[in-house]
Amino acid sequence: MTASLRPQHDRILPRGWADVVRQLMLFGGAYFGYEMVRGLVGVKGYKPFGDATRIIDLERTLHIFWEPSIEMWVTAHAHWLLDIADWTYINAHFAVTVGALVFIYLRRNDSFYFVRNIFMIAMLIALIGYLVYPTAPPRLMPQWGFTDAIQQFTGVTVEHGAAGVLLNAYAAVPSMHVCFALMIGITMSRLVRHRSSRVLWRIYPLFIAFVVVATGNHYFTDVFLGAVTAAVAALLAKQLLARARPDHWAFTGLATQEPAYAGLRTRRALSA
Repeated sequence: MTASLRPQHDRILPRGWADVVRQLMLFGGAYFGYEMVRGLVGVKGYKPFGDATRIIDLERTLHIFWEPSIEMWVTAHAHWLLDIADWTYINAHFAVTVGALVFIYLRRNDSFYFVRNIFMIAMLIALIGYLVYPTAPPRLMPQWGFTDAIQQFTGVTVEHGAAGVLLNAYAAVPSMHVCFALMIGITMSRLVRHRSSRVLWRIYPLFIAFVVVATGNHYFTDVFLGAVTAAVAALLAKQLLARARPDHWAFTGLATQEPAYAGLRTRRALSA
């Protein structure tokens, strides 16, 4: 009976329950630690607003300080789009990321461990950014024409609610919404089979970039640095970690992926 159930077990879990628990503990522990440290490094006083002002001055010098105009236009002429952006900002960062990671683990398992390593590196880089350059997001700079679109959409100011216990309101640089969207979007575009799906995944990071700007949560500078964080994390995962364990931590891509239901791969007997 046990033997007859094993193929179905292998089809669902490419490396068995032990590896599932190991990855959940690793991701859960890393993300909880990331959120806790991010909250604990919150800075009081003027510095986050001074850092935000410096970003605004830089963008004005480069003639790219368009964020207030974008937010005002969406609010005045496409409020339905702003509602979509608010909902996406609140939900997609977690739901889409987790959903994509589950898909990669179950159906493109050979590439999962490379993606996992990218996330770990990116979160570490982000924590350094939050510590060195705490920055007030646009929604906390109303004097420059910004509004808190999320607060208007939900009626809740998260900094003063229960969620604010571990929330660092000044963790704007880099934008991890954009960073996560790029890491997931580019990866999924290389791992899905249908052309339409590949196009949608390539568009996803661009949409998230619009979302974080239109809702008053990030500056263009944050968006750019979020993309840089994703690129640096991918480079380090490829040049350092993947080279250290090429049989386990390299990105294989769709062309060399075997279906997840083909059973446990004998050449990957050791867990990552």
